[in-house]
This record gives sequence, structure tokens and C-alpha cells, in this order.
Amino acid sequence: MDGILNINKTTGMTSHDVVAKVRKILWQKRVGHTGTLDPAASGVLPICIGQATRVAEYLSESGKAYQAEIIFGAVTDTYDTEGTVIRTAPVAELTLPQIEQALSHFLGPQAQLPPRYSAIKIQGQPAYKRVRAGEEISLEPRSINIAHLEIIAWDSPRLTLAIECSKGTYIRSLAYDLGEHLGCGAYLGALVRTRSGPFLLSESITLEQLAVAAASGSVEEHLFPADRALQDYPALLLDATTAERVLHGNAFRYDHYNRDLPISTDLARVYDTGGHFLAIAEWDASQRNLKALTCKGQTYAKHGICNDNFSKRAYYNNYWQL
Repeated sequence: MDGILNINKTTGMTSHDVVAKVRKILWQKRVGHTGTLDPAASGVLPICIGQATRVAEYLSESGKAYQAEIIFGAVTDTYDTEGTVIRTAPVAELTLPQIEQALSHFLGPQAQLPPRYSAIKIQGQPAYKRVRAGEEISLEPRSINIAHLEIIAWDSPRLTLAIECSKGTYIRSLAYDLGEHLGCGAYLGALVRTRSGPFLLSESITLEQLAVAAASGSVEEHLFPADRALQDYPALLLDATTAERVLHGNAFRYDHYNRDLPISTDLARVYDTGGHFLAIAEWDASQRNLKALTCKGQTYAKHGICNDNFSKRAYYNNYWQL
């Protein structure tokens, strides 16, 4: 079984818990998630099965979208409801226009300091474990980008916010920083991931639904092809000769007379003329060619990441023919 499941994670579960459940339901060993979603959060968690685990790292680079509830007037040590309240402040005079103005300061590229209670590794150990052990730790700010912030509802002291952001963005830190900017403090009350890369909450299934599908033999209906995770990368359609070279792990030259080829990108999806996904190719500027990426010395194509049921309509409306 190969493909990607779009799982709607419930609160209280870690991402590893979901992976373990999927392994048990499907009787599959090769299962992996594409980026941690906090236990207190729910929503989209793409799970890669079989050969699709080889594209997990590329999906983890994709942008995310969330719906968050931010509660003003208090600060917790974890920046969410799981922690201890360390200070409070009145919010009776906090207005929606003030919040709107404050939010404008958090749009665009920026440096964000992650929460001390996070899974970021410090010398091999998660930061939150070191903090709980009484250690004083220091985390470095991370470069992130918040592309969109939209107020969904305001019922003081609770704000519901839609967020579109880059990977690595901590919504808990956004809540904390927003509260500090307004001078009243804030923490994250609830969080739902509504999108991870191309995977939407509206397309997701619960673990309970997956179990029903497994019992009825209909899991394949819920599997997305591996290249769904790569749709942000340009697609290259190869002729039969070049496709054969890729299958044997050889590099191939791009048509330098075709000025539409997006050689400024580092990676591309590679297909044969039948629309079958063959490999992920990496641009080599020094050699002016592309080469199928390897994993343990072999190309993705040799490991079988291709899908006969691949949908041209959904996954490559724009491609460059070589």
C-alpha cells in the first residue's frame, strides 16, 4: 500500500500516536507523518504510507493554515491552556480596532522566538523536557512568514483568527507576542490546522473512519498519490528515452531553448508521457542538468513511487515538455 492519508487528528493525541494507530489499523510498517501537530491541536495531519514516506520531507516544507482561538488577559508558561497562569491583566477596554492594528505588525517575513515548552531539540533532547527538569534554556529566533491574518470573531476576551503561514510558525508564540504587543497578555485557547500544503481539512478523515474503511476494504479510496505532496514544484513531462534514463538514475539536460522552463527552482516533479510520476529531480546549476534525487543510492523511481491512477487534471495543469 502506497500513498498519503489526510488524517483529521483529534486533540490529546501526539503525531506519533496517530502514526502508531495507522500502523495498527492498516497493518503497515512504513508509516510516517509530515510534521508535528501539537497534542492540544486538532486538524490536518498528512500520513505517508509505504513508498510515499519518501516524499514526507518535501511536504513538511509546505505552508500551513490554522484557525486559532486566542484568549486575552492572561499569560501561561506554555503559551496555551496546558500551562500555568503566570500573570493576568484587565481587558475590558481592549477593542477590535486595537487588535486589527496590532495584527498588521505580525504580517510578512519575521523572526519568531519559539515557546520554551516545544519539541525543538537541544543537544538531542526536546526543549520542553529540559524546562520541566528545571533547566534554564535559550532558544534562537526562527525565520518565518505569516502571509494572512483574518479575524473570524471577537467576543472579548476571545478572538478567533484565521492564519496562513510558513512551516515552523508557532501559533502559540503568535498568541503570546500579540498579547505582549497589546500590553494585556494572551495565550492560545484552541487550534485547528485547516491546511497542510495541498491537504485540506474538508478532505480529511478521522482515525475512526479509516478503521471502517480498512474493515470494508476501501482504504484505497482515501489515499492520495505521492505527488500530491509536491504540487508546489514545477512538473516536467519527459519523452520515452529521457524517462528511461531517469529510471536508471541518470541525469538529463533541460531544453535550454525553452525559456519557460523554471530553472530558478531547485526541485521539479518528473513524469512520463502517460502522466506517471517517476521521480523528484534536482537542478544542478554547475552541470546545467537535472538529476533524479536518490535515497540510499537509488532513485525514487526504482523504489516505485509512481501511480498508474495519477490524475493529470488535479496535479499538473502546467508542465514543461522535454
